Amino acid sequence: MPRRWTDLLAVLTLATLWGLNWPAVRVSLFAFPPWTFRAIGMGSGALFLFFMARLFGQRLLLKRSEMLPVFAAGFFTITAFNLLLAFAQLAAPTSRAVIVTFTLPIWTVILARIFLGEQLNRQRLIGLGFGIAGLVSLGWPLIVEGTFSFGLFLALLAGISWAFGTIVIKRFPTSAPPMSIAGWQLAAGALASAAGMLIFEPWVLSQGLPVQNFQPRIWVALTYHIVFSQGVAYLMWYRMLARLPAGTVSLSTLMVPAIGVFSSVIFLGETPSLADFIGLALMTAAACVVALPQRRG
Repeated sequence: MPRRWTDLLAVLTLATLWGLNWPAVRVSLFAFPPWTFRAIGMGSGALFLFFMARLFGQRLLLKRSEMLPVFAAGFFTITAFNLLLAFAQLAAPTSRAVIVTFTLPIWTVILARIFLGEQLNRQRLIGLGFGIAGLVSLGWPLIVEGTFSFGLFLALLAGISWAFGTIVIKRFPTSAPPMSIAGWQLAAGALASAAGMLIFEPWVLSQGLPVQNFQPRIWVALTYHIVFSQGVAYLMWYRMLARLPAGTVSLSTLMVPAIGVFSSVIFLGETPSLADFIGLALMTAAACVVALPQRRG
């Protein structure tokens, strides 16, 4: 199979894995408190990636020069991103949170201009215009009705956090294997979540969780989240980011909001409003514009 078709297949697969993860996380949060859920999810994902790295003979230990960029990027793209989204989905509809979160290509463009010196040309300005219009379409009706939730603000912060982590990765690249990078970042996120669990959810350790009463869909959702979202998807993301241009990799985020919204309708029974669909269309247009290859003179 030609390389370009392999890359396209990887982009489509990654988008599907992350899109379906949104209802999986929401279903899991019906049974697990947020700090505990993230500690389990990221910890299990880290163990999965460490096992895969060992299986393929890749080095696990990071060099001293690699530790700071790897953990700094991981704090934004994994730890903060996952924790913010857990609380966002508890406070806002999943279909709406996914649209707000995936303004991340827009924030990537803005931060790349500030920290990497990338030009903010006409194409990217048009994309920013679409993105701002999408945010207005989503947020203004909720503000007028007085139903704008703190969860949507957390989803917005999650998108900005992911974008900042992407800038750190591109600014300070490392030669560490992608499996090791993702594994250590998930492990760091699991430790941070475990600390939060001890502080905010100590009753989990003393009383435990009623796992015997969990419905089968809880276990299916948790397994999907650990294996495919935390393990396989992060591995694919870092492999693609190391080999492909940032614009090409960001194409994988274009379909995530649509997949996340419609899978939330199917699996969670949510009913997005007309403003949500308009916002989704504008956000997708914004991401397409900023992610498409730049025209050359």
